Amino acid sequence: MHFRTITRIVGLLVILFSVTMIIPGLVALIYRDGAGSAFAKTFFFAQTIGLVLWLPNRCQKSKLKSREGFFIVVLFWTVLGSVGALPFLFSAHPNVSVTNAFFESFSGLTTTGATVLVELDTLPHAILFYRQMLQWFGGMGIIVLAVAILPMLGVGGMQLYRAEMPSPLKENRIRPRIAETAKTLWLLYLALTIACALALWVAGMPAFDAIGHSFSTIAIGGFSTHDASIGYYCSPLINTIVAVFLLISGCNYGLHFAALSSHTLQVYWRDTEFRMFIAVHLTLVAVCILILWRYNVYDSSMQTLNQAFFQVVSIATTAGFTTDSIAHWPLFLPILLLFSAFIGGCAGSAGGGLKVVRILLLYLQGSRELKRLVHPNAVYIIKLGHQALPERMLDAVWGFFSAYVLVFFLSMLAVIATSVDNFSAFSAVAATLNNLGLGLGVVADNFTPMNTMAKWILILTMLFGRLEVFTLLLLFTPTFWRE
Repeated sequence: MHFRTITRIVGLLVILFSVTMIIPGLVALIYRDGAGSAFAKTFFFAQTIGLVLWLPNRCQKSKLKSREGFFIVVLFWTVLGSVGALPFLFSAHPNVSVTNAFFESFSGLTTTGATVLVELDTLPHAILFYRQMLQWFGGMGIIVLAVAILPMLGVGGMQLYRAEMPSPLKENRIRPRIAETAKTLWLLYLALTIACALALWVAGMPAFDAIGHSFSTIAIGGFSTHDASIGYYCSPLINTIVAVFLLISGCNYGLHFAALSSHTLQVYWRDTEFRMFIAVHLTLVAVCILILWRYNVYDSSMQTLNQAFFQVVSIATTAGFTTDSIAHWPLFLPILLLFSAFIGGCAGSAGGGLKVVRILLLYLQGSRELKRLVHPNAVYIIKLGHQALPERMLDAVWGFFSAYVLVFFLSMLAVIATSVDNFSAFSAVAATLNNLGLGLGVVADNFTPMNTMAKWILILTMLFGRLEVFTLLLLFTPTFWRE
C-alpha cells in the first residue's frame, strides 16, 4: 500500500474541494446574508489540510493498484464529508450541533437528501445554495471531476473511476481514455443542469430557486430551498418538469451520450435496462392513480395524475422531493414506493438503490433456476439484450445483493438498539442506504427526531449506499490489508 501517494492524491482532492467554497461565498456577498465568513473560514481550513497532506508527499507518484483506488475513494469521501460540515458549524444561522452538521454534509454529498435542518425558508441564501451545491458535486462524483480536470493526479485514474462510479458494469467507457470519459460525463451533467434550471425558471420558479433545484434534481438529491420542498410552488407544471428531468438523470449517462452521438432516440429503446426502468415507473404510476382515485385523496383527476406521476418518479429514482406528504396516503402506497427505491436508477446514473440492471439480472437468474428444475441437463445462457453475460458477473451480482441485504439488516438492528421504533428504523435505513432521504414514521418530515447515535449509524449507511457497499465493505476484510 503506497500510503504517501494516497496522501498526496487525497490532499489534492481536498484542495480542489476547498476552491468550491468561493461560490457560496459569492452568493453570501450578493445577498448580504452574513454567511460569507463561514465559507471563508472553511476555505482556509480546507486549504491548510490539503497542503499539509500534499506538500510533504508531492513527489510521491507510485502507480496505484485497485485496492489503493478503493482506499482513496473511501478516505476522500470521509474527509470531504467532514470538511463539508464546517460551514454549518461556522455559520451563526443555523446553529447546529456537530452531529447535525456532519449528518447534513454527508446527506448532501451522498445525494441522500435526508435533512436535520428546519425552517429552511429563514436560512441565509448562501447556506441554502451550499446545500444544493453539495448534492450537485456528489451526484456525478467530485472524484470523477478530479480525474477529468486534474492531470496532476497522474496515476490511478482508472482505479479511482472504477472505485467511485456507481455501476455494476464498471468497465464500460464512453471514451477510450478515462479522463475523456470523465470530462464527457461532466459535460452531459452540466448541460442537463443548465437545461433544467432554464425550464424551471421559465415555469415561474425564481432564478435562485431554479438554479438550486436544478442542482438537486440532476444529482437526484432531494434537498430543497423550502421546507415544503417542490410543494411550495403549488405548480403542476413545475412538478412535471422536475419529474421529467429526474427520469432523464435516472438513466444511464452512457445512453444519453450514445443518443447524442448517433442522433437517434432508438438507442434508448434498444437498451433492456432502460425499458425495464420505464416499465417499473409506468406500473407504479398506474397503481398509485387507481388507489388515489379509489380513496378520493385529491379533488380532480388531473391533480391525482400529476401527484402520482411526481411522487412515483421522485421516490423510485431515489430523489425524495415531495409535493404532498405521502404519509397521508393509504398506507399501501408509501410502503410500495419505499420498496421501489430499492430498485433505484439505472447503472451509470446518479440514482441510488440496487440499480435496475442488478434487479433485472437477479430476475433472469431466478428464471433460469426455475427452468433448470424442469430440465436439469439443459444449458441456459443469460443474455442482456443480445450479449451473453459471463458467470463471474452474475456471481458478482448475487454477492452484491447478499452484502446489501446484510448491511441493511445490521444497520436496522443497530438503529433499533438506540431505542428507535421498528417501523421508523426500517424506514430510516431504507431512506439512507438507498440514498432516498424520504422516510416514514418519526422521520416522515425530517431526521431531527433521531437520537445522536442513530444519526451516526445513518451517516455510515449513507456512505455504504453511495459507495455501493463493496467499496466501503472491502476495508473491513483482512484480505484487503494483506500484502
